[in-house]
Amino acid sequence: MADKRTYSSPPRRVALFVTCMVDMIYPEVGVATVELLERHGVEVVFPLEQTCCGQPAFNAGFWDEARPLARRFVDIFEPLLRTKQIDAVVAPSGSCTAMTSHFYRQLLAEEPGYPERAALLAAATFELTEFLVDVLGVEGVDAQFTGRLTYHGCCHLLRELGIDRQPRALLQQVDGAEWVALNGAEECCGFGGLFAVKNSGISTAMGNRKVQNLVRSDADVVALCDVSCMTHINGLLSRQGERCRAVHIAQVLANQVDVRPRTLPEPPAQPLEKPRRWQDTT
Repeated sequence: MADKRTYSSPPRRVALFVTCMVDMIYPEVGVATVELLERHGVEVVFPLEQTCCGQPAFNAGFWDEARPLARRFVDIFEPLLRTKQIDAVVAPSGSCTAMTSHFYRQLLAEEPGYPERAALLAAATFELTEFLVDVLGVEGVDAQFTGRLTYHGCCHLLRELGIDRQPRALLQQVDGAEWVALNGAEECCGFGGLFAVKNSGISTAMGNRKVQNLVRSDADVVALCDVSCMTHINGLLSRQGERCRAVHIAQVLANQVDVRPRTLPEPPAQPLEKPRRWQDTT
């Protein structure tokens, strides 16, 4: 992992790396990300040319197919950094941030000129909570939430980027939230991209264990930093009829999440008294 760039003064202009799933399926997460950054005085630009970073092909072993996507990504974002049009690149995803800031130098090692450019890009590419806490020094984001809140640590974020303190610190400052611990919060939910397709039985079993722990925590919402894991967990929660739901941390911090009301069980029906006379039945 590359050493991250340090700043003598807080960055004021960043490029949003929105990621494929956020762009195509969960645009509200992208909107929440922009709102959070702008709330802290950061101007956000969005390079319209951006496409997939190549992570699915790379993870599946199709490196030759992933390289053109990686080169394109570098060609779009690296010149903005090099010419100081932006100060950093920010993404609402641990997995895509890990791909672009860690694996590009391996993938592009034999591409002339690209290892150096990929290293420059890697040093200035940050996952959202990492950027808020470690770069901007944010301690609270004026977020409010009424309900029981917990956190799941996504694998790429936790194991490849080493990010865990930052999202927890932000969530624990949310006003009105009742913070509850999640047993096995650091355990994989079973998604793992293609793992869920190629090993669906194992994936579902791992996901069900995560759902059981969520149910035991009695949390209304579990926040996390990757929409892929969010999709997997929500699918299992929904199919099992559980009221808890998974949301991206940006949505919680941008006040986009409402808690579903807890429905109280209906009182048992009282048995009817037997009539004292046959006439009372008419």
